[in-house]
Amino acid sequence: MSPLTTLSSVLLAGLGTPLFVIICALALISFAADGVDLTIIFIEMYRLADTPALTAIPLFAFAGFMLAESGAARRLVRISQALLWWLPGGLGVMALVICAMLTAFTGASGMTIVAVGGLLFPALQQARYPERFSLGLLTTSGSLGLLFPPSIPLIVYAIVAETPVDQLFVAGIAPGLLLVAALSAYSFFIGRRQGYTSMGTTEELSPLQALREGTWELLLPFAVMTGIYSGFIAVSEAAALSALYVVIIEMFVHREITVRQLPAIIRETMILVGGIFVIIAASMAYTSYLIDAQIPASLLDLIRGEVESRLVFLILLNLFLLAVGCMIDMFSALVVVVPLILPIAAAYDIHPVHLGIIFLANLEIGYSTPPVGLNLFIASARFDQPLLTLYRASLPFLAILLACLLVITYVPALSLFAIN
Repeated sequence: MSPLTTLSSVLLAGLGTPLFVIICALALISFAADGVDLTIIFIEMYRLADTPALTAIPLFAFAGFMLAESGAARRLVRISQALLWWLPGGLGVMALVICAMLTAFTGASGMTIVAVGGLLFPALQQARYPERFSLGLLTTSGSLGLLFPPSIPLIVYAIVAETPVDQLFVAGIAPGLLLVAALSAYSFFIGRRQGYTSMGTTEELSPLQALREGTWELLLPFAVMTGIYSGFIAVSEAAALSALYVVIIEMFVHREITVRQLPAIIRETMILVGGIFVIIAASMAYTSYLIDAQIPASLLDLIRGEVESRLVFLILLNLFLLAVGCMIDMFSALVVVVPLILPIAAAYDIHPVHLGIIFLANLEIGYSTPPVGLNLFIASARFDQPLLTLYRASLPFLAILLACLLVITYVPALSLFAIN
């Protein structure tokens, strides 16, 4: 790539030009400079349409948006309060689980903070949890479910890395549970030290009634996983059934979403999904050029000349991905960075599935990392708090997540034990 092309790309990015426009322009200029027929770009884009897991993205996203617009979060809060009222820090644990579940379906951490934050923050305040603790908990848990199936970022990584999506679904469960368990333990510690429990009592909350109201939503993730791993349905079929299931439950059982609301929900889904598809298509075209120009091979030679240790490479990879997670949208980061890192990681004998979990864990944490993590800005607007307050509130949670990240990175068996 010429210096002029690089400078032009930086200027376009600084002017707020959409990422897919920049990537397409880079592909066009690069192929034209090498005298390659530009129809190859459209051939690469068309190749995306043949990806089996592609249809799963809009369907799972639609199911997630439906859940976010309905009263599903309120019902899950009620179940958690009914079952965890006795547990010190139980309300914090409940918030973590609900945020993880919602983010797993929407794939959008910002939506989780906006949709659930207004419900959980007042509940934490009413239960006399410290404001800083509550802000840090909700800010960092906004992206907590990205490792759990059917997370859309997992599907995007599978498409870009050409890795079986069902293997990634399994691989993300144990690391995701580790993150939730670690933050839950911290919530328990704070709750026990301060004497906090969830709101209410069993008499007020009626556990059986709460379970009866929320059973439909609780069954959804288990039904998806059971269907996929029993071999009865493919991932795309599971996505279609999930979307149909959520429509039936929220429109005809709970009757919380009307036909008039559907176009707006579909529009919001398509805005998210359309952006993802365009970025992936443009990136696949540009990735083809990078491979033809042997850019990954050149990077590998450069890195192998400076870094011999696999341990050191993983440390540098984590630092790099955390920085990327702070500054770039997750889907853009996946489609731009994965094709470059994948062959380099393979040279250090890192399994592509394990690499995917490392990628998503870093990007997930990067969303809440100061000074420019996306979750910090969304939480600042949602809770009407200064950014510096959220920086301080997030630090204890980030320290715990970073410790878990080291375990995820250096204990590959945590991700790979179920697929080997």
